[in-house]
Parts: sequence; C-alpha cells; structure tokens
Amino acid sequence: MKFVDEASIKVTAGDGGSGCVSFRREKYIPHGGPDGGDGGDGGSVWLAADSGLNTLADFPHRRQFAAERGRGGQGRQMAGRAGEDVVIGVPIGTLVRDRGTDEVMGDLTRHGDRLCVARGGRGGIGNTHFKSSTNRAPRQSIPGTPGERRE
Repeated sequence: MKFVDEASIKVTAGDGGSGCVSFRREKYIPHGGPDGGDGGDGGSVWLAADSGLNTLADFPHRRQFAAERGRGGQGRQMAGRAGEDVVIGVPIGTLVRDRGTDEVMGDLTRHGDRLCVARGGRGGIGNTHFKSSTNRAPRQSIPGTPGERRE
C-alpha cells in the first residue's frame, strides 16, 4: 500500500430548498389564506478523524464530494426535507487548509473530531410568513441560499 500524506479534494455543500407559494382551498372554506411551506436546509460536508485510517490514499481516486440539496416547501405549510450531510473519514493528525485562501481551517488530532469544511445553504421561506392584516394573500416567497464550495 502506498503512503499518501497530501491530497486535494473539492467539496460542495447542498443548496437550500425554495419556499412555496400556496393557498388553502377546501370545500367549505372559500378564502383560506396562504399556506406555503418553507424549504429545507442543504446538507453540509464534514471531515471526521478516524483512528482506523493512516493514509490519504483513497483521495486520488475520488476527489469530489457533494452533499444533498434541501427539498422545496409544499402546500399545507409542509416544510421541505433537509439534505443529508456527507462525512469524509480522514486519518488522525490531518491538517485542513483551504486552497483558495490558504487559511488553516482546522486540525483533527483525536479520534472522532469533526470539522465542517462546507456549510449547507439555508432553506427559503414560504408565503405563510408574508401574511399580514393588509396583505392577506401574499404571492411571494424566498428561494434557498446556495451552499459553500471549497477546494
């Protein structure tokens, strides 16, 4: 087995889901009002120190890691599902550096230490949050924010 002590990977966190514009419509409720749900948060990318690993030899074969994006909101004030996080196992003693800014993000020195290297985007807001006494039928929502991308 070849010993690799330096690796470059690209990580992409998930984007947040969009908020929903929806209105409550039922048989005996003629003007139900807004009921659009919020979008789910995007997944983050984490590095976790593992005592069972002693080399970075797996990273030349797989250099890109992406977390799942959040789902969009739905009617009936249903929030979207959050995206799944991605956890990447690295050996103990790994020093994490951002290639773009050359800043040291962290050092994983003990088994089980975790470091978030790319934070997921926030979910958007549905039209339920925009209702007021003067605006009873808002037709606006906020889309989700994009997740971080790093190398």
